[in-house]
Amino acid sequence: MPELPEVQTIASILRQGSREQPSLLGKQVAGARVLWERSLAEPEPEEFAQRIVGQRVEEITRRGKFIVIALSKDYLLFHLRMSGDLMVEREAAPLLPHHRLTLNLEGGWRLAFNDPRKFGRAWLVRDAQLVLSGLGPEPLDERLTPIELFDKLQKRRRRLKPLLMDQSFLAGIGNIYADEILHAARLHPLRLSDSLTYAEAERLWHSIRQVLNEGIQRNGASIDWVYRGGGFQNYFRVYQRTGQPCYVCGAPVQRIIVAQRGTHLCPVCQPMPAEAVD
Repeated sequence: MPELPEVQTIASILRQGSREQPSLLGKQVAGARVLWERSLAEPEPEEFAQRIVGQRVEEITRRGKFIVIALSKDYLLFHLRMSGDLMVEREAAPLLPHHRLTLNLEGGWRLAFNDPRKFGRAWLVRDAQLVLSGLGPEPLDERLTPIELFDKLQKRRRRLKPLLMDQSFLAGIGNIYADEILHAARLHPLRLSDSLTYAEAERLWHSIRQVLNEGIQRNGASIDWVYRGGGFQNYFRVYQRTGQPCYVCGAPVQRIIVAQRGTHLCPVCQPMPAEAVD
């Protein structure tokens, strides 16, 4: 599943354009097709096609793992889930087998929501907060200070990794970046959040910003057959490095299961907390 850096990369390309495709800003929607109805969470396909045609793209941003496209009247939101992707292609190009929703744009271009596993969803709503209201703060927001993070950790008594992945706690972190962040912070994934000292919470805050910013700078990670272009996978510290030496201490990286998710850590740099020992 794409996380904050990957979604940020996709949103930036849609907004800025690239050598292969134009920016979508200012382009008018000339037509819409819903090729798999369940990809559209809201509204019904007929209303979607009627409402979106004629609207222009005014802004493209990211909120958590959502891509948010501000149109003339509505907001078009995408959550890519496991395998979703947004592709800008020539309108005359053949439709690919896994295209689920397409928008024809002025100038002969097409925005296609491609999703092989069919878990991704799109929304067309008047107010984006109808979809986004349950999200926690952005991890890179300047308003999220070390002391605020410490207070949030103290108010909960949860294992660190599942808490970091809880989108109502912080928006945008998933399995990959949680592992990388906790290794950088030298904190075990099973550590209870309210057991952290302020110094440890501040270290976690710095690690969140360091790892996510590095992921954005490297255009995210390309580890799934769906994604392309990112390079952060070449700089993983622990994720998918089971048995390989930790770059800090040389101990073999371990893989355990935390909250039903494969989790990678260094047993020396991230010692097991006493409360997790049977």
